[in-house]
Amino acid sequence: MLKMTKDNLYFLPLGGSGEIGMNLNLYAVNDKWLMVDLGVSFERALGMDVIMPDPTFIEENADKLVGLVVTHGHEDHIGAIPYLWQLLRCPIYATPFTAFLVRGKLREAGLLSEAEVIEIQTNKEIDLDPFKVTYIPITHSIPEANVIKIETKAGIVVHTGDWKIDPDPQIGRTTDIEHLKALGDEGVLALVCDSTNIFSEGHSGSEGEVRESLLDLIQSQKQRVAVACFASNVARLNTCIEAAKKSGRKIILAGRSLWNMSDAAVHSGYLESTKDFLKDGAFNNIEREKVLLVCTGSQGESRAALTRIANGTHPKIKLEKGDSVIYSSREIPGNEAAIHHTQDELLDAGINVITDYDDVTHVSGHPNQDELKKMYEWTKPKILIPVHGERSHLREHAAFGLECGIPHTLAPRNGMLINLSAKGGPDNEAVVEHGRLALDGTAIVHVKGEHIKKREKLMTCGAIFITLEFDKDDNLKTPVSISIIGLPDIGQEGSLSEDLQLTVQEDVTAIKSKNIQDDDHIQERLSQSTKRFVKALLSKKPIVTIHIVRSC
Repeated sequence: MLKMTKDNLYFLPLGGSGEIGMNLNLYAVNDKWLMVDLGVSFERALGMDVIMPDPTFIEENADKLVGLVVTHGHEDHIGAIPYLWQLLRCPIYATPFTAFLVRGKLREAGLLSEAEVIEIQTNKEIDLDPFKVTYIPITHSIPEANVIKIETKAGIVVHTGDWKIDPDPQIGRTTDIEHLKALGDEGVLALVCDSTNIFSEGHSGSEGEVRESLLDLIQSQKQRVAVACFASNVARLNTCIEAAKKSGRKIILAGRSLWNMSDAAVHSGYLESTKDFLKDGAFNNIEREKVLLVCTGSQGESRAALTRIANGTHPKIKLEKGDSVIYSSREIPGNEAAIHHTQDELLDAGINVITDYDDVTHVSGHPNQDELKKMYEWTKPKILIPVHGERSHLREHAAFGLECGIPHTLAPRNGMLINLSAKGGPDNEAVVEHGRLALDGTAIVHVKGEHIKKREKLMTCGAIFITLEFDKDDNLKTPVSISIIGLPDIGQEGSLSEDLQLTVQEDVTAIKSKNIQDDDHIQERLSQSTKRFVKALLSKKPIVTIHIVRSC
């Protein structure tokens, strides 16, 4: 049982503090909790495509959870909702564009009729007693990103979500600077702030700059053009629409998430319609110089459209020598190897690859140092809590905040219960249960669960299956059966399986008569001797499974 001081305001991250992505943040006052965002990780694990924060702590306190407030529609902020909402069963609050995306996820999960998704308008206060919440518009790389003002009797928290300062975002509202300045005048206890670009000086750049560059770049290409971008960047998609018109090309969308996002954009009034978008089946019916392909896969995702195009497994799209692929995206940390592998496959096929190293094809959706300084100046916080970053990002951001004159900073870790009301600055009062879950097929499991550990061991050390069949006199009825997975079948004189067969049969013969009917004894003895044999031969310690069959 956590001991929390009455009337004090607490912050508890369960995801997003120590990694980029997988955001899950909690605030507490007087034993009531408010959740901000519920997202998935950008990382992948063996056989699992979805990794998300472990919400066990708040699941056990779900009756005290007043709601889930969503800052914007990126996967690392909403992607875990269809998997974890059933554990929480709280109202979900979001602006219209984000609410459309959330409803789509809930619909696919069969939960839309159960979950309450409440659309809210910006700059209007909602009462989630003991919290008063206001959404304040800010620019990012997706429509309707918002700073969240969380007001309590203990003070005001400004939770930025993901943001930047862009005077020319192309789609959506610009940052409501006057409202943020008003918060600073009102008095902000804590700023909980995006740390993604803390190591980048200056300004992150404007979407308007990318628009002008892409329009020129696409028009200058002679053959097919593919633009790989984040599906959520509706402004970038709108730029591609304009580029297609100016260059006389037709747009093909390849990737389910692009279609989902364009539907959300039309529904919310950010695009006129999807009537100009063609499906991938139209690819071969359009002249080569008339194709503008917009596709997913900028991060090298194994099942995304561009990855399959590059490795030749896409059923409907094939790029050829002289075609061009424009990467209109940034490399998310951890994805570099997959991205470069895809790019190498494209280059090997004679396809031109254009990235932001070659031209202005992308600007970040996160604040550089100059933008962070502006946020500090506007909101004038007493405390800075850096989030949305790896440990190095959070430590650097904390130090940067101190340099800029913020009185107190604290770089959190997931699971840290931080008292924002403590005298002398924020105080880490406890650590609660936290970790990672993963979607393994249709099951939600712990990333560090026993079967995942065995899967990892199978990948690195292999497995050996041994079957013994005894007759009614406890003699081996048939030769020992050996099956080997993931190990070279190379033995001392012959094959590994032949060597093991002889070794196991000798071990069985050496078992004393009093133990020959003790299956547990036999399995333990043979498992250990097999591991020792393989360790000495191959420097591997495989998974060993012994099956014993006995005749009646």
